[in-house]
Amino acid sequence: MIRKLAISTILAAVSLAPLSAVIADPVAAGASATVAAPAAPAKAVSAKQQAQRDKMKSCNADATSKSLKGADRKTFMSTCLKG
Repeated sequence: MIRKLAISTILAAVSLAPLSAVIADPVAAGASATVAAPAAPAKAVSAKQQAQRDKMKSCNADATSKSLKGADRKTFMSTCLKG
């Protein structure tokens, strides 16, 4: 049988560092000292890739303006992207 506990009871049972302490000194407050590596620089997009992206945006906008959904949208997108 699961017994319902008041939020204050649960919070009293769990020791949480105040947010201000975590912000002031995250390591001392128990936060991880691991720092994520910086994101890799974005790769240059080829002209062919950019043309495909532009075509996809255009076809998607057309399908949305025509309120196409489901199979009708799929068929339209396929035809649009091929042509």
